Amino acid sequence: MASRGHARVAAWRGALAAGCSATLLAGCASVPPRSTGPMPWEQRLPALQAITRFELDGRLAAANGRDGFSAGLRWKQDGDNANLDLSAPLGFGAAHIVENAGDLTVTSSQGVTLQHAAASQELAAILGFEPPLQSLRYWVLGASDPNFPSQENIDAQQRLSHLEQDGWQIDYVEYALVGQQWLPHRLTVTRQSLRLKLVVDTWRL
Repeated sequence: MASRGHARVAAWRGALAAGCSATLLAGCASVPPRSTGPMPWEQRLPALQAITRFELDGRLAAANGRDGFSAGLRWKQDGDNANLDLSAPLGFGAAHIVENAGDLTVTSSQGVTLQHAAASQELAAILGFEPPLQSLRYWVLGASDPNFPSQENIDAQQRLSHLEQDGWQIDYVEYALVGQQWLPHRLTVTRQSLRLKLVVDTWRL
């Protein structure tokens, strides 16, 4: 009789142990995977700087301390080639801008095409100053220009919040999630009395 009692106790203990193990395994399986958090800035920065093709639609407002200008903006970047279309009300100040590795061409709303220094003067006349287009292609992506030293402030999501580079200051006001990438939605570029505000409504990578 004693041996039968011991056998029943052993069987009961075994069943209890198996049930506990199953419960523990089920509990482990229900625990969601631990979030790894945002990608470190040291990895995000080169990934952003490596983007050579993008398109955006948005709006810009430029001021030089005295005069102001605002327009719709369509920007297409393909490697070192940038094509920008400015569309102002009633065509005033509208322009087509092509920048190819420092070689600038501007076509005015009257259909007049200017190149080099004359194009720079025309762009400065439209906006009130000549924007740093070669660096702006990086800044608009939320990255510093790799060709110049920079001072960068990074937020908790590992994104640029403030950038100082080549005498310019760039403040990132708001970001938007584009696919798996956070890209600027609103930013301000300033240098003394010069100010350029950009709002990006649509990104295409």
